[in-house]
Amino acid sequence: MKKAESGFTLVELVIVILILGILAAVAIPKFINLSSDANTAATKGVAGALSSANAINYAARSVNAANGVAIANCTDTANALQGGLPTGYTITSAAVAVNVTASCTLNGPGSTTATFNATGIS
Repeated sequence: MKKAESGFTLVELVIVILILGILAAVAIPKFINLSSDANTAATKGVAGALSSANAINYAARSVNAANGVAIANCTDTANALQGGLPTGYTITSAAVAVNVTASCTLNGPGSTTATFNATGIS
């Protein structure tokens, strides 16, 4: 009696390899452009940190003028951020009047931009 051997046929293996190739061809382009998404997310994160630092600075300085830093320009907001503005980011300069909230622009790596609020305080 001959024992029947079991296994995959050549056709089945070729079909599996073909399916894996198609999946790889579809998935790879989705991962190639992740650096621009990461730059955008990082810039938005720093802008959010600047808005938060501005709000905390405004509250602290409103209570006691010796606390925090004066904000007369969008770029002054970086001084309210603990550790300062990270390397590779710049803030578009714009005047901010006392007790007025202005929208400022943060420029990040990869030509990304995000906006944040700065409230002027002397």
